[in-house]
Amino acid sequence: MAGNTQMNENERGIFKLHGITGMLIAVVLLLSILAFLVTNALTVQQNEANNFYQINQDLNGLKMNSSDNHKQYQLVGPGK
Repeated sequence: MAGNTQMNENERGIFKLHGITGMLIAVVLLLSILAFLVTNALTVQQNEANNFYQINQDLNGLKMNSSDNHKQYQLVGPGK
């Protein structure tokens, strides 16, 4: 019968992609993306924690939204 929306017992797709399997795939995919981003964030934080910088004494040279502001500080840590 065309247009029948009633499901019979043998037509239930609990293990099809839109059922439990699809949910598990989505959860595993999201958790793996989260683990990848967290490990990369921790790696970047550990690498950049040793790069110390010092701001020059002339703070009047700072301008709002200027690309020349990078000249006002210098790296003094081991990551020079």
